[in-house]
Amino acid sequence: MENEVVAAIGPQSSGIAHVISHVVNELNVPLLSFGATDPTLTSLQYPYFLRTTQSDYYQMHAVADLVEYYGWREVIAIFVDDDYGRNGISVLGDALSKKRAKISYKAPFSPGASRSAINSLLVGANLMESRVFVVHVNPDTGLTIFSVAKSLGMTAGSYVWIATDWLPSVLDSTEPVDIDTMNLLQGVVALRHHTPDTDLKKNFISRWKNLKYKENSPSGFNSYALYAYDSVWLVAHALDALLNEGGKFTFSNDPKLHDTNGSMLNLSSLRVFDGGQQFLQTLLRMNFTGLSGEIRFDADKNLVNPAYDVLNIGGTGSRRIGYWSNYSGLSVVAPEILYTKPPNSSSNRHLYSVIWPGEITATPRGWVFPNNGMPLRIAVPNRVSYNEFVAKDKSPPGVKGYCIDVFEAAVNLLPYPVPHNYIMYGNGKRNPIYNDIVQQVALNNFDAAVGDITIVTNRTKLVDFTQPYMESGLVVVAPVQKLKSSPWAFLKPFTIPMWLVTGGFFLFVGAVVWILEHRFNNEFRGPPSQQLVTIFWFSFSTMFFSHRENTVSSLGRVVLIVWLFVVLIINSSYTASLTSILTVQQLTSQIEGIDSLISSTEPIGVQDGSFAWNYLVDELKIAESRLVKLKNMEEYSIALARGPKGGGVAAIVDELPYIELFMSKTNCEFRTVGQEFTKSGWGFAFQRDSPLAIDLSTAILQLSENGDLQKIHNKWLTYNECSMDLSPADGGGSRLSLKSFWGLFLICGIACFLALIFFFCRVCGQFRRFGSEDEESIEEIEHDTSTSGRRTLRSTSFKDLIDFIDRKEAEIKEILKRRNSDNKRPSQSSDG
Repeated sequence: MENEVVAAIGPQSSGIAHVISHVVNELNVPLLSFGATDPTLTSLQYPYFLRTTQSDYYQMHAVADLVEYYGWREVIAIFVDDDYGRNGISVLGDALSKKRAKISYKAPFSPGASRSAINSLLVGANLMESRVFVVHVNPDTGLTIFSVAKSLGMTAGSYVWIATDWLPSVLDSTEPVDIDTMNLLQGVVALRHHTPDTDLKKNFISRWKNLKYKENSPSGFNSYALYAYDSVWLVAHALDALLNEGGKFTFSNDPKLHDTNGSMLNLSSLRVFDGGQQFLQTLLRMNFTGLSGEIRFDADKNLVNPAYDVLNIGGTGSRRIGYWSNYSGLSVVAPEILYTKPPNSSSNRHLYSVIWPGEITATPRGWVFPNNGMPLRIAVPNRVSYNEFVAKDKSPPGVKGYCIDVFEAAVNLLPYPVPHNYIMYGNGKRNPIYNDIVQQVALNNFDAAVGDITIVTNRTKLVDFTQPYMESGLVVVAPVQKLKSSPWAFLKPFTIPMWLVTGGFFLFVGAVVWILEHRFNNEFRGPPSQQLVTIFWFSFSTMFFSHRENTVSSLGRVVLIVWLFVVLIINSSYTASLTSILTVQQLTSQIEGIDSLISSTEPIGVQDGSFAWNYLVDELKIAESRLVKLKNMEEYSIALARGPKGGGVAAIVDELPYIELFMSKTNCEFRTVGQEFTKSGWGFAFQRDSPLAIDLSTAILQLSENGDLQKIHNKWLTYNECSMDLSPADGGGSRLSLKSFWGLFLICGIACFLALIFFFCRVCGQFRRFGSEDEESIEEIEHDTSTSGRRTLRSTSFKDLIDFIDRKEAEIKEILKRRNSDNKRPSQSSDG
């Protein structure tokens, strides 16, 4: 730096880059590093630092995407404890948290650590449950980690090893490949900087090989060599551009730099580059294609389009199973192709198959139960009621019940042992508050909670639940009474509107049939009183299909057929409903469901410790003063029997499994009213992101499919079901209303109106023909029917029309026939 430099290329490590960056900041000299990948070097603290390789910020996000892709939730980070290692793993932790994963254990070691120190480190890491190891170290100690891991048996099946770009850099720089080294790395997944296979790169590799044979140069090079080559050309292009723009290279002394007493640094000889800021901006504007790809910087001074190859090491080399880029994530298509297409969604991301350690192709689970000798701490609610579900027991394991048997059966299906201890939660005098149990699991005071724990929204925000092993939901239970028989029970099948409409249609259809049959049928003729009786008799006799009058007209038969079909349906429905009312014992309650309970002001019983209290207060807005805590089934029975007036409750709101057991124990003295108004289930609670929750969910589904879950249910919860009908207090729950039959009445009404319209149109047509007759014809009609003294048809009054309708159809046809024959005679004599 004493030689008035305008740019510095290097160093190869992040730690040294941190030191030198302070120097170049004072001298205004851009520092281009092709090997320092520490993400914090791009901070505002180092304005003259320019990274010409990819930042570990992107590499750690690529590792996080790999962890998410294979479904792992926890990893163990092994890293060198310096700026490079610490800052890289810090970014990894942030990236994993966005994927709902985490670093469960950090294993740092000092630079240049001995083999024994690394051995102790890996032994401690192996005691953890995670089997996914991320190795972010320097090349000089990286292979020692895998050597120690192999000696400890940590490179066998079920283990996952992910190495950052240090490992491919070591392997690419070593030719020929060392067989012993490759044996240590079988199944490892590693990341390598992606550099496109351009002609420029291929030509450089060819020249490098020729140089190697001529001058016996090093046997290989890695991606950092490409970035180093491009860094030199970047400075050259920038210098050329600066000179073309008329830039000058001048230096000045900095009064802040002076030698101190006894200092050997010779700081006074260092000079400040006056054009440093201008040259830095020129470097940031450069845009060309180098060996490593496009050389261009973004606003954060990082190279654009960061990408990595995903490698799987096996045999004597490695194979590429895909790519990762900041643009499209994981893919089997090269990033430079994807840049021309829309970004990949997470559902379209894909990698080729991997051969994992131990030569297995199935994706490892990524965790095992820890070998540190610490069994699971499982909280169990210390209930004072409903001990069939969970209760304290004197014999091992110290608890018993339906929930415990389900948990033990599910654990036995797991492919690995799960040592655990049950710890009772609660004082045994009252039921514990279940929200508190869940909170204790979230606070790491317990590893899990097993019992009748309902899966509700606010609890899922704290812990992870397994698949529900029992369906549940809130119901209302209330005291019921038997419906007393009534002498007027025969009226109950129909509602009052239904009775009125049915009776009205009987009279309406009878009148319509009388109108249609009156001109044709002698049985529907006679004195007015007799005809009125005929209408009533015919109408109601059709109810029993016992009418004696025959229908003659076509219209009357059509109406009667439709009406008899309606009567058949009504009769059948009435008979079925009345049979049910008189033969099936029915119960009634003043409470009809949760809606009537909310609208009332009567007290409501709630099980002590249940989530139902919070649900009624927070969701249904029921006043806390109305809620009464009940501890056991005995208090349930007493409170319901006393009722609101006797110091009890009007109803109890509780979960369905408890209520079914309660009703069975009380011989169905109390019943559920209304519908189940929430849907939920019981599950086992674990800490967030616990892999046990997933494996136990699979085991619970297996128990359900093979019938073992039902067998456990029958063992503990065998009870008689209360299946009798429950009717509302007014007894109208099973009454048939007009809503069920209005379609039938509509069809019948339409048929009647159409028949009447057709009938009156036909009669009016006949009446008009008679209106044009001459006086002689009218007198003849009056003589034939012996109705002397009537007004003539010529004066067409309404009374004349009614009199005409009252005539028999046969008489009208006879008169028309005679008139037609009389009209023909004069015409014949005239022709003669």
